[in-house]
Amino acid sequence: MPTSFLFKQAQEFIQQYFLEFNLTGLERRLDEVKSEILHTGTYRLTEEELGFGAKLAWRNSNRCMGRLFWKSLKVRDLRTLTTSAEVFADALEHLESATQGGKIRSTLSVYATEHEGDRGFRILNKQLVRFAGYTLPNGKILGDPDSLAFTRYCMSLGWEGKKTAFDLLPLVIQRQGEPASWFAIPEEKVFRVALSHPEYPWFKDLGLQWYAVPVISDMRLEIGGISFPCAPFNGWYMLTEIAARNLGDVQRYNLLPVLAKKLNLNTRQVKTLWKDKALLVLQEAVLYSFQLQGVTLVDHHTAAEQFLEFCKQEESKGRVVQADWTWIVPPAASSTLGVFHQEWDNQILSPNFHYQSAPWNGEEEAKVSTFSAGKCPFSDN
Repeated sequence: MPTSFLFKQAQEFIQQYFLEFNLTGLERRLDEVKSEILHTGTYRLTEEELGFGAKLAWRNSNRCMGRLFWKSLKVRDLRTLTTSAEVFADALEHLESATQGGKIRSTLSVYATEHEGDRGFRILNKQLVRFAGYTLPNGKILGDPDSLAFTRYCMSLGWEGKKTAFDLLPLVIQRQGEPASWFAIPEEKVFRVALSHPEYPWFKDLGLQWYAVPVISDMRLEIGGISFPCAPFNGWYMLTEIAARNLGDVQRYNLLPVLAKKLNLNTRQVKTLWKDKALLVLQEAVLYSFQLQGVTLVDHHTAAEQFLEFCKQEESKGRVVQADWTWIVPPAASSTLGVFHQEWDNQILSPNFHYQSAPWNGEEEAKVSTFSAGKCPFSDN
C-alpha cells in the first residue's frame, strides 16, 4: 500500500477518534503517525485507538442486527504474543471470558499482524468453536456438512475426531512463514446447550445440541488502513441463526424432515406447510433450551426492535446507518418485523470487517475482501 494512501486512511480514522471523544492534540498525533509511516511504511495504533476502532467496525457492520450494543464491546489487545501456542491459550481465555457461564459478553481479541513484531497470525477456523463433518462410506454425512472440507484438512494435519454428530474441531493456527498447527479444545472450555422442548418429551431423545458462543475467527479487521487478519470476535446468538440456519438449512443439519416425521406431519406436498410447522417447533426448542440453561439468546422479534432503536440513536447523532437489507431481515416471520419495511444505504465504511481467502484450501479462489461479500460479524452465518 502506498504510504500516502495509508496516511490518508490513518488521518481519517484518527480525526474521527479525536472528534468523537472531543480530544485535544490531534495535530501532534497526526505528525507522529506521518513520521512513523515515512520511516517504517506503517504505524501502530495506540491501545485506545485500537479499542475505539474495533467498536467502530462493529457499528459500521452492514449485516449485523446487534449493533445497538456496539459501545459495550470488550476489546482485548494481545498484539505482543509471539507463538501459536500463546495465541491458542489466549483464545481459550477469550472463549471463557466471553461465555461467563452463559451471560455472554461481546468480546474481540486482536493478535499481531505481519507488521507487529516480526510475523503475524491467522486462525484458519471459521469460528473458535465449530462441529466437524464426515462423509460416511454409504455417502451420508455425519455432523455439519459445512465443515466437511475443513474437517478433512484437520485430519490431514493429524487430528482424529470421535465420529459423532457434534465433534469439536481443533483450533488451527498459522504464524506467517510457518506450517499450521492444530490444538485440541478442551471439552470443559465449551458451553454446550442440550436441546429439549417444553411440550414434546421425545425432542430431548434426539440428542441435539449447539454451542453457546459464536466466536467468528476468519475475518480481517481493518482500522485506519491497518489490517488485523487475526481478530476473533463474538456477540451472542439470534434464535434464527441456530434454528433456521445451522440446524434447519438443507445444506446444514437439515432437521426439518426429522422433526416432521416425529410430529406426524404430511410431507408429501409442500403446501401442507410442514416445513413451517417443523421450523416453529425447532425454534421453540432452541429458545426454551437456551433460556432453561441461562444462556444469552435473542429472538428475532426483539433483535429487530433493537436494530431499529440503534437506527434512531444513530440518526440522533447525525449519522446515516449503512445496512444490507437481505441480511438484516431474519429468515423467519420476516414481514412481521419492523426491519422488513425499511430501506438503508449499503455503503461500506471504515473501520470494518472483511472476508479473507482460506489459506488451507488450495482450490478456493480468494474471496472478495469487502464486507459486502462477507458474512455478519457477531453472527454465525
